[in-house]
Amino acid sequence: MAQPHEKSDKPHYAGHRERLRNRFMQGGADALPDYELMELVLFRAIPRRDVKPLAKDIIERFGSFSAAISAPPTRLREVSGLGDAAIIELKLVEAAAHRLAQGRVLNRPAISSWDALLDYCQTSMAHKDTEQFRILFLDRKNTLIADEIQQQGTIDHTPVYPREVVKRALELGSAALILVHNHPSGDPTPSDADVAMTREIAKAGESLGIQIHDHLVIGRGKHVSFRGTGLL
Repeated sequence: MAQPHEKSDKPHYAGHRERLRNRFMQGGADALPDYELMELVLFRAIPRRDVKPLAKDIIERFGSFSAAISAPPTRLREVSGLGDAAIIELKLVEAAAHRLAQGRVLNRPAISSWDALLDYCQTSMAHKDTEQFRILFLDRKNTLIADEIQQQGTIDHTPVYPREVVKRALELGSAALILVHNHPSGDPTPSDADVAMTREIAKAGESLGIQIHDHLVIGRGKHVSFRGTGLL
């Protein structure tokens, strides 16, 4: 039996880890601030170190848990103490979040699942460092049958070719499209180029019976709908 003066073999952070896991199991993610949620993710990758300072550093650097797990590996490697094993854990959480959000909208009516669709777009695109243009393909019942990235560009520009968009819609047997792209600046206000490009795609699709339901511009925590603002 260990005597009161004997030191425990357990590291000082072992009890903290156990308490944090219990709080998560009892109250879920809402019971934890972002840095503690980050600690939970880091536990498996860094088993023999107090990761609280590192978790706080990550959240301070990127601003939020969601922004941190969405950050590209090149930026994550800039964080002192964050190795490849931990980065893999973060990107695994990001991939799981994407799959979960996608599962809530794919093969379901897009219009009646609109809030879930917006959540999916935010999860997938809001924190990207470069512009990404994706197309949600709908059948005649407005069921989402495919979601594809059509182009990826620079920090403020993505080349989009209306003929390629319409061609792909015909290949998939799609009757309608929802266009989506992100603004890495975080401001979802459509540019003149966004408006012109949308009108070109709508014109190309109209002659072939393909309707553009909406064009969503995704910012950080907010979005603009072309349909909702009268631009489409």
